[in-house]
Amino acid sequence: MIRNSNRTRRSHQLFTLLVLAPLLSACADNAGSLETNTPAPLPSGEGMVVTANPHATEAGAAILRAGGSAVDAAVAIESVLSLVEPQSSGLGGGGFMTYYDSASKSVMIYDGRETAPQGAHSDMFLDSNGKPYGYLEAKNSGLSIGVPSVVAMLSMAHGEQGRLPWQDLFDDALRLSREGFEVSPRLRSFFEKYGTRLIPATAEEGPLDAYHYFFDESGELRTHLKNPAYANTLEQIRRDPRAMYRGELAAAIVAAAQHAPRAGTLSIEDIAAYTPRKLEPLCAPYRELEICGPPPPASWVAVGMILGMLDAHPFPSGDQLKDWNTFVEAQRLAYADRDRYVADDTHIAVPLQGMLHPQYLAQRATLIDDMAALPTAPHGDPWAFEDSQAALPGTDTTIDYAGTTHFVVVDGWGNVVSMTATVESIFGSARMAGGMFLNNELTDFAKAPRDANGQLVANHPAPGKRPRSSMSPTIALDKDGNFRLATGSPGGNSIIAYTAKTLVGMLDWNMTPQQAIELPNVVARGDTVRVEKARATPELLESLTNHGFNVRESAGENSGLSIVLRHPDGNLEGGVDSRREGTIAIVPPAMVKATR
Repeated sequence: MIRNSNRTRRSHQLFTLLVLAPLLSACADNAGSLETNTPAPLPSGEGMVVTANPHATEAGAAILRAGGSAVDAAVAIESVLSLVEPQSSGLGGGGFMTYYDSASKSVMIYDGRETAPQGAHSDMFLDSNGKPYGYLEAKNSGLSIGVPSVVAMLSMAHGEQGRLPWQDLFDDALRLSREGFEVSPRLRSFFEKYGTRLIPATAEEGPLDAYHYFFDESGELRTHLKNPAYANTLEQIRRDPRAMYRGELAAAIVAAAQHAPRAGTLSIEDIAAYTPRKLEPLCAPYRELEICGPPPPASWVAVGMILGMLDAHPFPSGDQLKDWNTFVEAQRLAYADRDRYVADDTHIAVPLQGMLHPQYLAQRATLIDDMAALPTAPHGDPWAFEDSQAALPGTDTTIDYAGTTHFVVVDGWGNVVSMTATVESIFGSARMAGGMFLNNELTDFAKAPRDANGQLVANHPAPGKRPRSSMSPTIALDKDGNFRLATGSPGGNSIIAYTAKTLVGMLDWNMTPQQAIELPNVVARGDTVRVEKARATPELLESLTNHGFNVRESAGENSGLSIVLRHPDGNLEGGVDSRREGTIAIVPPAMVKATR
């Protein structure tokens, strides 16, 4: 099932500690005094933090060292990522948290997905001629901004799972916003590649806050950023998280959303009415484990479907090239169902029971031919495995762009956070309020509300509706309910494929978390199979092509996977995506201050 390689694990942990040595040395110097002066028993084990940015990783590790929980660390991490990785996520966006509680051995979901304002309607992204707006027109607009939701979600989770006071969780983000930080190579690369095309550079294109933040008076990209406006926002939120949803912060968000051109309808009332949700997870059995993730409007159900089809097919076969063909076909079939059926299930009926029903997945798996690829991947009829029926929605028209971030935290008590957060596309709407980038999450609704036949698609915009998300933060438990692994990724629609790849790598191909991450990314949505050219072997490309897939070699499969695996002996092993700037921090028990 999972190969327990102590040698590989320990060598990777050594590499991790060397990478983070400057960050952890101060803590190591104080480890003895912490151990001798602890007023209460230490937690039972080590903690681990895996994020896409070194500043965020250290912020999470600092919270664990102070005796904080995984959720406490998540608050600190996201408040830092909002500052240093604004192209991916932030407090002006949303996310999903899959949480494991070690005491009850249970998994729960915190849903912080943005909602559309009450002024939203099905045709909101169509121009005066009834044609969909272009990508940047829709993205860089007030129309695209949903109610920022991650603060409310984190506050809810902290109220139930936090150990440290809320106001103690923002120190690193405050320090960085006031003292400044170096623009990272990844952040700089977006401007080197796109120039100012991703943000308004003239008043006619939209508000210029982002331009002035990143560029100096001579038009040169800044190399060191300070954000006093964000520090002020953090001070308000640390005093009371409800400040995000009322008063001057809410008014600033509304003003940015209602600014021309393409002004949105987001109102103070929309923001004040936002409520995060605590939900039961979706779970699927696989290789003696129970794999769990968030229900709609997230798309984890597609991850569960891929696993279910592989479980119903002879897989693994012992031939990895053959396995890749099977995995790709399972992806195509899962994406076909996800695209057709998944949307906000408080507005649209979604056949979740049918989509994860073993008989339905076995039926779908019979379409996988070991000798040749399907000419096209059809959607199925999961409603046949439900107690009720619903009308078939139109053919999906959603375009889900790749932004987002993912991180994993395990605390010393064995609680786990697997969290994916986003502002949707690069820099979200490119509009700012309170030093934050505001999301363009509403462009995650279908590009056109109706398909070519005039039929309304499931993921069309509507008032109060949450747009469909591909985010799939995952946690797996063993047969006794103990935590075994957490994984997830950014990447738009590709999140499903990236996440499923790591599960197959670890659970079927006996790989370490790092080895599973380094596998080539292969994404099979529709009739084109995108393969990460830089990492795919000639043999893999030849095998996929000979099998009959329409292969497109891609240079843009930029996942940001974060993984933590717990071995049977209790030791933790992390994996971090070398395609981004991620790091891993290990927090031994001796470094942790016990809390009363």
